Amino acid sequence: MNGSEASPWCALPPAIGPEELAAWCPAVVPPVAVTGATGFVGTHVVAALIEAGIRPRLLVRDPTRLAERHGAKADAVRGSLDDIGALGELVVGCGTVIHLAGLVRSASEARFDRVNRVGTENLVAALGRAAPAARLVHVSSLAAVGPSREPAGSAPEDEPHPISAYGRSKLAGEAAARGHAGPWVILRPPAVYGPRDIDVLHFFRMAARGLVPIPGGERWVSVAYVADVVRGVLAAAAGGADGRVFHLGEPEPMAMADLVRALAASGGLRVRVVEVPGAVVRVLGLGGDLLQKVGMRRIALTSDKARELLGRHWSAHTAASLAALGLSGYVPLSVGAVETWAWYRRHGWI
Repeated sequence: MNGSEASPWCALPPAIGPEELAAWCPAVVPPVAVTGATGFVGTHVVAALIEAGIRPRLLVRDPTRLAERHGAKADAVRGSLDDIGALGELVVGCGTVIHLAGLVRSASEARFDRVNRVGTENLVAALGRAAPAARLVHVSSLAAVGPSREPAGSAPEDEPHPISAYGRSKLAGEAAARGHAGPWVILRPPAVYGPRDIDVLHFFRMAARGLVPIPGGERWVSVAYVADVVRGVLAAAAGGADGRVFHLGEPEPMAMADLVRALAASGGLRVRVVEVPGAVVRVLGLGGDLLQKVGMRRIALTSDKARELLGRHWSAHTAASLAALGLSGYVPLSVGAVETWAWYRRHGWI
């Protein structure tokens, strides 16, 4: 993202007000380091920190990918999770570290492991050397616990049973985060949507065309608007709930077909939902693997993602987690999707 494109990437996430920033951010111990700062959730977290008057320290492979205003109000450390020197520079003397970086899709289980597990181990080791008392906020994924057997969803204390390489690597990353000698918090968001997202964007684009295929069978899902995930990150960074795992997202799961129809309606559209046999989803995933192997990195559906799509219920118990973090209220899909449609249309993504 170059300077001329920076403006849509700088705004505070909708629905986060200055009173919330004033409540949380003074309790966040500086300096604050952030990994994954150029990712979807990361750009929103960085915007919130800057809005609160915090100058974060950001680990980035390419500083030119930072939005122009972000780059001027943050300190960039060039490097990655496998760069021991850069990690040391990132965390030295830090009071808070927000770990958002991770690999979301790959045709290689080894690559998932190298980024999501080994990368987190490298970060924790750097903390041990340079900031052993820092609070670590590790943003994991609902994929780490796996799909729920019941529509009501999984609780943070449930035994994890990840079904994908991505989920297994995120669970291993959680184990690495637990090894931090200082205070730590693990957050598991479900599917996150909102302005700037490129993953759930595919569902918006299909809805815009009037036809959305979904895996057949009853499937319930939890979702989270990006502003609510940022709230969770800031609340965890402010302290008071250390050494625990929390689930983020709307408290009420939705049937997948109902969610797709609600998403379309929020954009003023009607959509036809078509159930697709699992075998077709698996074949499409294999095709995505091949495309990745020839260099196409932004493939929405791979075999790993197909396994996740075919999981029964990607839903979560979140009410107790939100209460423990001191979070009241949330942005419902009917509101968050309207904001997201507007952003996508305004910036020509749909």
